[in-house]
Amino acid sequence: MSKSQPPEMTFLDHLEELRWHIIRSFLAILVFAVLAFVFKNFVFDVVLLGPSRPDFFTNQYLCQLSEILQLPALCINQTQLKFQNINMSGQFTMHIWIAFVAGAVAAFPYIFYEFWRFVRPALYEKEIEHSRGAIFAASVLFSLGILFAYYIIAPLSVFFLGSYQVSESVENIINFGSYVSTVSSIVLASGVMFELPVFIYFLSKVGLVTPAFLKKYRSMPLYSYLLWRPSSHRPM
Repeated sequence: MSKSQPPEMTFLDHLEELRWHIIRSFLAILVFAVLAFVFKNFVFDVVLLGPSRPDFFTNQYLCQLSEILQLPALCINQTQLKFQNINMSGQFTMHIWIAFVAGAVAAFPYIFYEFWRFVRPALYEKEIEHSRGAIFAASVLFSLGILFAYYIIAPLSVFFLGSYQVSESVENIINFGSYVSTVSSIVLASGVMFELPVFIYFLSKVGLVTPAFLKKYRSMPLYSYLLWRPSSHRPM
């Protein structure tokens, strides 16, 4: 069976092709990063600080639910957290960093599209047929992961970590960089985790993973499998 791009390319040709895919992806990130940098009030006040505010959607909904169920513990983040910046360039550095993170998140569908354009010529026609809609599926799953973390995990994490005290004598005045790092890490990690179905799907289509394999080792942690697998091939 012939591949979708018969002419062979040298190693340097592949590197050149990869370089242009990376450049275009970086330009897409840069465009969205500039927009995020310009609209900093929306990015920080509305998006990033949203889960810590009493008027955030999740916080309001849980408080309404707590009144209905008579469970006061459900009402979270009703006291605005106090943030501080202790570095001279801390806020400016954080502004640039979050602008690039927001740019990468917004440009994710295009980045995945560039990755797909680079990988596609190496696939067989059957593999290409099985992977139709991969860009759409990956983009949707990534967005769902981000929304799930932003509206569910982030408010709960902010409430628990922001209100946790080892002693009433210790007041929580949170470093702004620590808050931003925590929220952004939770959201990005969730977006990546939601990509696992697409990742497993491609591995199964290329034959690296089978349904029987997943069923057999689904309860085994990944690190345990990596430690166990080499030993299973050692000569007796």
